[in-house]
Amino acid sequence: MSKRVLLGVLLACGLAAPALAQEPKAGGAINAVIQPEPPGLMLAMVQNGPVQMVSGNIFEGLLRYSPKLEPQPELAESWSVSEDAKTYTFKLRKGVTWHDGKPFTAADVLFSLEMLKQTHARARNNLAQVDKVEAPDDYTVVFTLKQPFGPFLGIFEVGSMPMVPKHLYESTDWKTNPYNNAPVGTGPFMFKEWQKGSFIRLVKNPNYYEKGKPYLDEIYWQIIPDAAARSVAYETGKVDVLPGGSVENFDVPRLSKLKDTCVTGAGWEFFSPLAWLWLNNRQGPLADKRVRQAVMFAIDREFAKDVIWNGLGKVATGPSASTIKYYTDDVPKYPYDPAKAKALLKEAGYKGEKIRLLPLAYGETWQRWGEAVKQNLQDVGMNIETIATDVAGGNQKIGDWDYDIAFTYLYQYGDPALGVGRNYVSSAIAKGQVFNNVEGYSNAEIDKLFAEGAVATPDSKRKEIYEKAQKILVEDVPVAWMLELQFPTIMRCKVKNLITTGIGVNDGFKDAWLDK
Repeated sequence: MSKRVLLGVLLACGLAAPALAQEPKAGGAINAVIQPEPPGLMLAMVQNGPVQMVSGNIFEGLLRYSPKLEPQPELAESWSVSEDAKTYTFKLRKGVTWHDGKPFTAADVLFSLEMLKQTHARARNNLAQVDKVEAPDDYTVVFTLKQPFGPFLGIFEVGSMPMVPKHLYESTDWKTNPYNNAPVGTGPFMFKEWQKGSFIRLVKNPNYYEKGKPYLDEIYWQIIPDAAARSVAYETGKVDVLPGGSVENFDVPRLSKLKDTCVTGAGWEFFSPLAWLWLNNRQGPLADKRVRQAVMFAIDREFAKDVIWNGLGKVATGPSASTIKYYTDDVPKYPYDPAKAKALLKEAGYKGEKIRLLPLAYGETWQRWGEAVKQNLQDVGMNIETIATDVAGGNQKIGDWDYDIAFTYLYQYGDPALGVGRNYVSSAIAKGQVFNNVEGYSNAEIDKLFAEGAVATPDSKRKEIYEKAQKILVEDVPVAWMLELQFPTIMRCKVKNLITTGIGVNDGFKDAWLDK
């Protein structure tokens, strides 16, 4: 079979550097804020944003992605695609070892895939088009698809498909495996210690396969629960990096103006984070579409954008962020209209039944947003009870479907087949997981459209399918879409080359160095 080959080119320092570019310097430690404290670090088991940010520098995927979402080599050094676009062959790097010294081979890839199908809702969805995976030798992995799947090369990022050490997880209870709290990966940094409530320390992997990298000796992820204290920690020099979302939005303008401070909005291209409210479609008032529509009309999202998020966002129009493929704003509109919300509640026969609201325990901005939404909903006559919890507790309640309304934000991953459909197709309803169809929405037409859209050709056909799906979803309001979020990263200007990929800080410390 003839092949069109898509070879990943290995470059020591990324693209050709300008003649006057500085030579990276080795050594030193970076202190970065992580907010909130992650509920765990085993990326195959937990995928909250803070988990991906820390563990993306411990674990690795087969590929990385440029800011333009072009695939780049990571644990796979090259890949090829058959002419019929159904067979993908990955050649793995040789000489890669896990942090405990054991070799990384194709057997680890096969094991990881089987584990992720059970523990990682998005990976399971991404692999739905795979017919079989084979390893003809220790350094070759062959994926055979049931049919062509255009976004397939976009599923191998570390947070989407982290590689897991087979020798440490095979024949164990994955949920209680002790390595969940002391993770072993292949990445540029190794887990060293976690002082709960204080810091997570990663140290340089001295046997990393990319010669000379990482440049840094250590990363300290500082856990600082108080929002004001996080800002003070940067102002006083205790921390060097404030990743997107780690300080309150009202502090961003002031901190950005400090001496020797650099700010960038880059590093979120792969994610396009979209905030919404989970609405439990299964029972109670929110099982009625009219009540869900009333929620949309009742909430002042422009106020949230301008006042709570300090303009760092954009009002969402539906299930797709405006930055990903096949987005359309030709959908039903839900402007702030309390009178319309009240009319819909009356039409639905809502009689003041209690509705539980679960805020997101990610800091003061989210707390303020929770209070604003509660007030908006009470203003139209809804009986709202706030249920306070921490991140792990919130995950538990959402995964158990023990909520009525709950805040969240999720990533879009560049294509609706990868980051949108998982939240609305009925096959993604699985209790115990928190980033799938936890609202319990079920619509056979939506299932059909997302199944067709994933494999349709050409792109114009995919566009037509996904635009139709967006219109149906926005009419049905399975969840209440709030804002497309923006998360600027603030850092000392001595921190160089931290944001080099479409996932930014999450895998950026491999390339980062300090201009000491």
